[in-house]
Amino acid sequence: MVKLRLKRCGRKQRAVYRIVAIDVRSRREGRDLRKVGFYDPIKNQTYLNVPAILYFLEKGAQPTETVYDILKRAEVFKEF
Repeated sequence: MVKLRLKRCGRKQRAVYRIVAIDVRSRREGRDLRKVGFYDPIKNQTYLNVPAILYFLEKGAQPTETVYDILKRAEVFKEF
């Protein structure tokens, strides 16, 4: 099963996150299938590759709660 979840990047006390499609059995920093977005909670910036996200959602990928909130804020589910 594939999930859309956050992968931590950046340095200490200055985290930024990549939104990735990743296998459920992989750890947080494990190998991802594809990078589909970027989230910076400090600057409150997001970049989303909407066609790639919609592709994975159509194939049955489940977003985590945090990623779901980010996608809902960006109104991705209106297109889905």
